[in-house]
Amino acid sequence: MADEDKLQPLMFLMTYMLMKRRRDINNADTQRLNEVKRRIRHRQYFFQRQRRMLMMLTARDVRCSCDIRTRPWTSTECTDWWERVVMTEFQPSDWLEKFRMSRETFFFLCGKLKPRLARQDTHFRRALPLEKRVAVALWRLASNIEYRTISGLFGVGSSTVCKCVRDVCHAIVTLLRPVYLCSPSVQEVEDSARHFLSRWGFPHCVGAVATLHTAILTPSANVANYANPDGWLSVVSQVAVNGLGQFWDVCAGFPGSTEPTAILQNSALWASASEGMLSPDPPPSFMGKPLRYVLLGEPGYPLQPWLMKAYSKKKKEEDDVEEEEGGHAEAQRAFNQRFVRAWRGAATALLRLRARWQCLSKRNDCSLDVVPTMILACCILHNVCEAHGDLFRGEWHGEVTKGENPQPGHTAGHAPSPSGTSDHLQGEEVRKLFCHYFQQSQLQQQD
Repeated sequence: MADEDKLQPLMFLMTYMLMKRRRDINNADTQRLNEVKRRIRHRQYFFQRQRRMLMMLTARDVRCSCDIRTRPWTSTECTDWWERVVMTEFQPSDWLEKFRMSRETFFFLCGKLKPRLARQDTHFRRALPLEKRVAVALWRLASNIEYRTISGLFGVGSSTVCKCVRDVCHAIVTLLRPVYLCSPSVQEVEDSARHFLSRWGFPHCVGAVATLHTAILTPSANVANYANPDGWLSVVSQVAVNGLGQFWDVCAGFPGSTEPTAILQNSALWASASEGMLSPDPPPSFMGKPLRYVLLGEPGYPLQPWLMKAYSKKKKEEDDVEEEEGGHAEAQRAFNQRFVRAWRGAATALLRLRARWQCLSKRNDCSLDVVPTMILACCILHNVCEAHGDLFRGEWHGEVTKGENPQPGHTAGHAPSPSGTSDHLQGEEVRKLFCHYFQQSQLQQQD
């Protein structure tokens, strides 16, 4: 019995060692098997990679003779209307009516946008031609009709129409903005001052600043912020117009309730004009004094040495008591008359912009993130058409005013300044200088 008690620990030890040995052998077999599988997978990957590289090298030298075309991703029936009708049968009047520009300007635009919009055919699908993509976008900007209508007309899917509008607008802003919507040079400033004097009778002025409201669909958030003073939903943009009726500064995409003063004071135009960058150095002379060129602004803007606005009715009534002594009311009346006359240049440019591109005059149903880019693209296209001398039809004006919401706050001299608007004292002195100029001009005409 004692011998068995002594052998029992030895038996346990031998059993443990045998089990451990078996476990080690099994683990070693598993590791060897995993290593073999890993090497097989590595070799298979290596051979597949070599095969792909050989196929790529072969494809560079041997062009496939057959085109495999998949079914188009649209249920719209294919049509050759673009190639058969537009490209061959459209007359100059048709191009102007449908695309709001001449055929020559259209292809000039296509050439400028080619670096960003050109696509290549593949073995599975033919790329949409560049000219067709631009035409789809311009048709949408000019008419503001639904995507599905344009889809059926051009034989492309509705999603393709949406993508064309986005891509073309972004390409216009990226490629053409540095050329057609930029700060004026010294010579352009001088030319604008001459045009304001010759066309509108307002001297020492190089531009007018105005706001443009574009109607939108109800946004998903912050709806109250987009309600403008007239109560309808919009985004508001600030534009600067030169003496030729072209835009050289646009600040787009603010909610409709934003005050014009807030937009102006946070724009690059405010910084550049305040620093005297819109006038040559030294400033030209006016009424015997060196004075920087001025801009004309809406009634809600603050009066500045470089920004003039019309006298409000309240201001004229307060100065009526001084009429017998200094004739201030008569001078202010003369100033307002010339101001309103010069302001028509900016109002006309905005009207031509909205009439030419009706996506800005009708309610725009595009996504809210696309609207600012679309506004910038339309302003650039307006400048392109004006620079190329494309005809503007008078009947387009009727399409703007027919059943549309009127632009709020565009009547110069008839709206009070909002609370918090601070007029600069030096700005008042500059405005009085213009009053004296117009008063002397009237006296000279009477003599």
